[in-house]
Amino acid sequence: MSLKRVLRGVAAMATAIAPAVCAYAAGSYPERPVTIMVPTAPGGTVDIVARIMAEKLGPILRQSVIVVNKPGAGGVVGTQAFLREPRDGYTVLFTANSNQLIVPWVYKDAKFDPIKDFVPIAAVGQVPNVLCVNPDFPAHTLREFLALAKANPGKYQYASAGAGTLNHLLGEMLNEYGGLRLQHIPYRGVSPAMADVLGNQVPMLFASLPSALSSIKAGKLRALGVSSEARDPSLPDVPAIAEQIPGFSGDLWVAFYAAQGVPAPVIDTLRQGIGQAMRDPALKDRFGQLGVTMMHDGPAELAARQEAEFERWREVVKAAGVVAE
Repeated sequence: MSLKRVLRGVAAMATAIAPAVCAYAAGSYPERPVTIMVPTAPGGTVDIVARIMAEKLGPILRQSVIVVNKPGAGGVVGTQAFLREPRDGYTVLFTANSNQLIVPWVYKDAKFDPIKDFVPIAAVGQVPNVLCVNPDFPAHTLREFLALAKANPGKYQYASAGAGTLNHLLGEMLNEYGGLRLQHIPYRGVSPAMADVLGNQVPMLFASLPSALSSIKAGKLRALGVSSEARDPSLPDVPAIAEQIPGFSGDLWVAFYAAQGVPAPVIDTLRQGIGQAMRDPALKDRFGQLGVTMMHDGPAELAARQEAEFERWREVVKAAGVVAE
């Protein structure tokens, strides 16, 4: 048989198979449970919102949607684990801008490129971080806190979810912009960090609004300031830190990603399912109760957002001199 005939036969087979593959991807996906991988510990904003979205997506996709937490190294452990999964769309990544866009500048062994290794699907929510202190802390207002910290350089510590996370970088920004010398104490996730602040082992932390709001309302934490450019409606009496330190800002947002190589029809099915969930008025109400502002970024908007922020955080990390092994 000639080479030309062989090539013609291969081309014909490919033509016949391609529609079947696309039909399988678009028509029968998902045929088994879908896993949402979260590279942070349970209890934080990423985990909370992921579980709400899983609950909404299950009926839409007509399959169980399971949340799996793989925390560690500011999100590196879970993100690397996600990239080792089969590229079939049955595992999607749900992560925060801090884990996706800050960590690669901080960890030398992060081994992932947020622009090249992932396909943006949708951003779903945005929240400020709140500077919280234990109720026994002597400062009761942001102004008092800044004065106290400046008068006692190096005396006070702040907890974070780990080196390179947003609540770590916000502390470094507070040091740089406010002329402070707070000492960083890294933890393996927001929940253990918050537990030690609640127990007064460490006096303060930056915590995302959903993860801290119930403790603030119960009087277990005292909110001194929010990281957004303006005050948040959920805490109208708590000032924006920018009111005392001009230029200070840094919100957290959360989004779905697929790995490069996942079939486009599968990604489109996921995008449509997420979009349908986001149009549910009950979801908007639930987000609002948590202090989460809905986002409706599709793939193009999310890609543009992350590219702009990726460069911004490079400058912040460089200025703070933050490096983790």
